[in-house]
Amino acid sequence: MKNRLSYNHTVAACSISYAVQAIVNNYAPLLFVTYNKVYNISLEKIALLITVNFLTQLAIDLLSALFADKIGYRRLILMAHIFSIVGFWSLSILPELIEPFAGLLISVMIYGIGGGLLEVLISPVVEAGPSEKKSSVMSFLHSFYSWGQLIVVLLSTLFFSIFGIENRAYLTIIWTIIPILNMIYFCFVPINTLEDKKHGMSVTELLKDKVFYQMLILMICSGACELGMSQWASAFAESGLNVTKTIGDILGPCMFALFMGCSRLFYSIKGNGFDLEKYTLFSAILCMVGYFVASLSENPLIALSGCAICGFSVGVMWPGTYVIAHKKIPKGGTALFALLALAGDAGCTAGPTFIGFISGAFNDNLRVGIFFGSIFSVIMIILLFKSLYFKHKSTI
Repeated sequence: MKNRLSYNHTVAACSISYAVQAIVNNYAPLLFVTYNKVYNISLEKIALLITVNFLTQLAIDLLSALFADKIGYRRLILMAHIFSIVGFWSLSILPELIEPFAGLLISVMIYGIGGGLLEVLISPVVEAGPSEKKSSVMSFLHSFYSWGQLIVVLLSTLFFSIFGIENRAYLTIIWTIIPILNMIYFCFVPINTLEDKKHGMSVTELLKDKVFYQMLILMICSGACELGMSQWASAFAESGLNVTKTIGDILGPCMFALFMGCSRLFYSIKGNGFDLEKYTLFSAILCMVGYFVASLSENPLIALSGCAICGFSVGVMWPGTYVIAHKKIPKGGTALFALLALAGDAGCTAGPTFIGFISGAFNDNLRVGIFFGSIFSVIMIILLFKSLYFKHKSTI
């Protein structure tokens, strides 16, 4: 069977893997307010759940740069699915068996390992494929993270509306069906790596490259911009805007995911003719506007439209930075993608955690936290503007 499957099946399996990662990263945030009420866990402690998730992914990113090629991509991808599955099973039962916050932390760490492995491994597998339209394929691949986020929000909201939030443990188990089936799929698809084509740079060589550090900063800010809004959108709508959970989830994280997916799908179809750096600069400016609209508007619908604006704006940031980095550092190999994933997860940790702690410092005011969360888009704007300015200047 293995020989009958083309690399299109590999891209399909990789795309589903990003949907798995979306489930891992976005399911628990739908329950933040529930954890706050049922287990009496403060928003500052809940912010630590986000921090632990992405710190775990960050540690895995760093280790993967050292051992991914030795162990083999297929084995590690299968392990990633297993950790995701076990982590969700744990999330459904541990908080009821032991101290709730400890149970949540343990579960988050387990599925965080799975999410970290997927982030490091999936993009280079697709980058090593036969397609010549790398930016379009990469954007299409990452769009499945958005569709996964959209599906997990919509179906979870529907489940909670019908069966009640108290039955959340059953839904947590149901979500593991997707990684179980995709794990089986991955047993049979062909897998190439970047090193199949050319020798990759070592971590030490990358650390001597000045352009590499620019890419790291872009990746940190990309992760912070995206997860800063998506992780807090549900809680922001429910507690900050005083709308019902169902309406808040549909108009908050759901619209964020929908517009992010549309953005990535649009770029996968039309993006080959665009200057990716200029498009990313435009996206960073739009992201800043989205954060301001969400945090400053007194009208709940207008404020939630800021979530949608952010969703569209961050769509190209993460996959776009991968492509920009690979073009600027073509021999980066696995180490480049692993360290970029590490930087992205550092941003995924920094953005939501920063918003959570700022909100906590202002008496759990998420409006203030989200307003200050715009700093990451501002940093991107400055960095990209300088990059484009000096590139233009050098051609004169």
